[in-house]
Amino acid sequence: MPLVKVEIEKGFDASYRKAVLDGIHDALVEAIRIPDHDRRQRLYELDPEFFEHTGRGKRYTIIEITLFKGRSLAARKALFAAIVRNLEVNPGIPGNDITIILHEPPLENWGIRGGKPASELDLGFDIFV
Repeated sequence: MPLVKVEIEKGFDASYRKAVLDGIHDALVEAIRIPDHDRRQRLYELDPEFFEHTGRGKRYTIIEITLFKGRSLAARKALFAAIVRNLEVNPGIPGNDITIILHEPPLENWGIRGGKPASELDLGFDIFV
């Protein structure tokens, strides 16, 4: 149940924004094996005056993903690589213009499915990949 937050500069069309969200989701499915239907994403467009990114291009993209703790370093590296690969292909964001941050709070810090701690539930998929 990753929660994805993306920040980009304002001014890109709907197909660009959709490609960003699709590329990130596809990487999550591939690299950390979340179910394909498990999609919770937010995309924020910022006015250039509020989005400074010295040394990066107009397509600079910040991706923050909050996910259940438990993925191996290999899975996290695979996720970073898959996101960059996908976004370089479509919509054409240079790899150097992508920053990815993972936040991994422990399962007991997630209140889901009616306010129950995730640590007490059968999530339906393996987080230890």
